Amino acid sequence: MTSATASIRGVARGGGLNLAGAVLGQAAVFGVLLLLARWLDVRQVGRYAQAYATLSLLGLLALSGFRAGLTRFVAVHLADGDAAAVRGTVRLGLAISAGAAAVLGAGLAVAAPWLAVRLHDPGLATGLRLMALTLPAATMCEAALAATRGWRSQRAFTLIGQVYEPACRLALTALLLAVGAGLTGAFWAVAGAGWSAAALALLALRARMRTLTRTPGMVAPAYRPRELFSFSTVSWLSSLSATGLIWLDTLLLGFFGSPDIGVYNVATRLVTLAVFVLAPMNAAFGPHLAHLHHRADVDGVRRVYGAVTGWIVRLSLPAFAALLTFPGELLALFGDEFTTGAAVTVVLAAGQLVNAATGPCGTVLNMSGRVAVNMGDNVAALLLNVLLNLVLIPAYGIVGAAVAWAVSLAAVNTARVLQVRRLTGALPFTRGLGKGLVAGAAALLAALAARAVLPGGAGTLVIGLVVIGVVYLAVVAALGLSGEDRMVLRSLLRRSGGGRAPAGDGGASDGGANDGGANDGGANDGGADKGGVPDAA
Repeated sequence: MTSATASIRGVARGGGLNLAGAVLGQAAVFGVLLLLARWLDVRQVGRYAQAYATLSLLGLLALSGFRAGLTRFVAVHLADGDAAAVRGTVRLGLAISAGAAAVLGAGLAVAAPWLAVRLHDPGLATGLRLMALTLPAATMCEAALAATRGWRSQRAFTLIGQVYEPACRLALTALLLAVGAGLTGAFWAVAGAGWSAAALALLALRARMRTLTRTPGMVAPAYRPRELFSFSTVSWLSSLSATGLIWLDTLLLGFFGSPDIGVYNVATRLVTLAVFVLAPMNAAFGPHLAHLHHRADVDGVRRVYGAVTGWIVRLSLPAFAALLTFPGELLALFGDEFTTGAAVTVVLAAGQLVNAATGPCGTVLNMSGRVAVNMGDNVAALLLNVLLNLVLIPAYGIVGAAVAWAVSLAAVNTARVLQVRRLTGALPFTRGLGKGLVAGAAALLAALAARAVLPGGAGTLVIGLVVIGVVYLAVVAALGLSGEDRMVLRSLLRRSGGGRAPAGDGGASDGGANDGGANDGGANDGGADKGGVPDAA
């Protein structure tokens, strides 16, 4: 078996676990937004989005890049058998992240009334204070889960970060809304889910730490801050820019006093459903790519990159067809007042389609050692996004914000594809991707035809979704599956059997830790509740 074939199977196994977690997590987050839209008004939904955007941005500031650094250096020190360095890395990363989060949280609590006024919504102060309470928990949870991934396992990250936290938030939100706690109750649900998830993440990390062998003379933790800080600083700037691109438009809409932030947030949630596969596939893809690059297997890099891109696109295309054909009907699920975001949904879907079609190009840059190049891309995209928002939001409101975000996203991913081509010779375009695009185009045309002849309403949406699914699957079957696709399906079906990766979940491959660093992949860059730029970090 070639390295590329083994890596494709490993990506399939790890991606299958992550994908299952992402499906459950996205369903829970979607449920939270649906509850908010049904129980509260549009203005309050926008208030929730702004508070959560603040939490996401400050959380990334507090982490200071240690998420990627913890994963990378825990994996490196484990590979070297250096238990003391593992302990020192974990303690240093957790202590600094938690301390920074506490300071930022205190600052946000004090500044909440002032910031709420600047966002033209004095009622936002309570939500900001509760986000300040949540910030240390969210930061510790992220850092602890990042450290567990250094053991080449996605299990704790998936079960706690992608499944438990959003599911707990959904349950608490439903309970508190039902007892009449309103928007304040929804904010408390974020805090409750955050702190309980942090406790579970720390317990998972503690269990991992207990597996370390206490070598004589190396019991005390060994602190190596220079290597951790040098790597984490670049990763932090890259992730900060990527998360800014995800959430800045929401805050800028508030600064310009837009009354449609809630509509914009719901529209972005719909688009998230089309691209939720990006993050779990990136999380499984990164370590295998690092392994292939470390072995100078250029053909393997090209093959795996193309295969992963093909899967991402083919899994996403039916959802894109639905978004482009039935944006108003989908938004009406949240309430008739949200249907004004139909144009926003279409614009954002176009930008995310480019994101999906270019594949995990940012992860290719990171795992091949070009972290600084990826950071430059993210900073440039953020600056372009800010400039376009400042120009377009005053004139066009939420549609202008959507155009700014879609253009920035398309531009940065196009640039990355060209950089990956120049640096590695890899392109994301394969025969499988072409087949998927043909099937997607056929499903889109069939859906447009169905909409033209049907009267409209919920019945049209249901029939249209069925038409998309049936036509898409029929065309895919008619075009046929490649041998590689069949191999991936077999790997997924044997996921719970004996064909596991050494870590137990297919989340990484041997050697991946020593070159290219952590598999951050942007999988959790504060964009879980918006969809953002899963490949940007």
